[in-house]
Amino acid sequence: MNTPPPPHTSVRRTRVAAALAAVLCLLVSGCSVLGTAGDEADAAGGAAGGMKVTLVTHGGKGDAFWDLVRRGAEAAAAKDGIDLTYVSDADPAAQADLVRDAVHAKADGIAVTLAKPAAMRGPVAQAKAAGIPVVGLNSGIDAWRPTGLLEYFGQDESVAGRAVGDKLDALKARHALCVVHERGNVALEARCAGMRKTFGGDTDNLYVDGSDMNAVTATIASRLRQDTSIDEVVTLGAQYGLSAVKAVRQSGSRAKVATFDLDKDLVTAVRDGEVQFAVDQQPYLQGYLAVDALWLYRTNGNVSGGGTAPVLTGPAFVTRSNVSAVARFAAAGTR
Repeated sequence: MNTPPPPHTSVRRTRVAAALAAVLCLLVSGCSVLGTAGDEADAAGGAAGGMKVTLVTHGGKGDAFWDLVRRGAEAAAAKDGIDLTYVSDADPAAQADLVRDAVHAKADGIAVTLAKPAAMRGPVAQAKAAGIPVVGLNSGIDAWRPTGLLEYFGQDESVAGRAVGDKLDALKARHALCVVHERGNVALEARCAGMRKTFGGDTDNLYVDGSDMNAVTATIASRLRQDTSIDEVVTLGAQYGLSAVKAVRQSGSRAKVATFDLDKDLVTAVRDGEVQFAVDQQPYLQGYLAVDALWLYRTNGNVSGGGTAPVLTGPAFVTRSNVSAVARFAAAGTR
């Protein structure tokens, strides 16, 4: 038997009682019928309470660059009360599986790098079909919109490469060696291609196994011995810049060294004059913004760049003249 609804008189009594209680509250303590600012803050925090975000990168083991990305992401997660999972794999198929894992785990948001964009199209489509927002960072500035990402945070690698080419011209370099530590990575290839567009001298690409630092040093040194006309070695990661410094010594070359990216050891090398300059794309900021953007989207509907323009985190040149400005942050592991 169905229970009849309560009589209208009961509803009216309840409403009257609530109104009287509200008036009494105002008269006695000056409280707000609509709730306090503290209540609103609690509600906003509650919207993100227990929010789960997965950051999936293509970073290889032992690459200090990704430590900076991860620290930035963790700082944003701590601020926003997010449960963050960081995973990475240099193999594009394995990275794609990690994105699928995040979808199956019902993450509230996913941040992903697009070093090999084709491998990410399927997993990103799965995430979108499941109602999970996906943002991009670091790699894939030309692919993030076609891949279906909500936002992108990183450096325009082609622009950065062209800026390096101009810089080498100003330094009167004549023959540059661009050292690529991961074949097929669209961001790395764009750096060398951009440099070639503006640099007035010759540019050669040298492909090395970025997972073996001793091999990187040996390969660069061998090339320098073979071609003594090379007067500039440009690497595409901080630790490879330090390897290039060793290679120059081992080969007896007079070539100068410049690099993309920055860490505390590279800061010391710039300060000591062993590396001419570093191009800083601010990886800590990339990780931070990617995670914070997902929180803002979930809690307030914000979309940086309107979903049509990337948010650029670089390039900025760090040289001997300005390295002291970032040295203390690099020592703390955030630059």
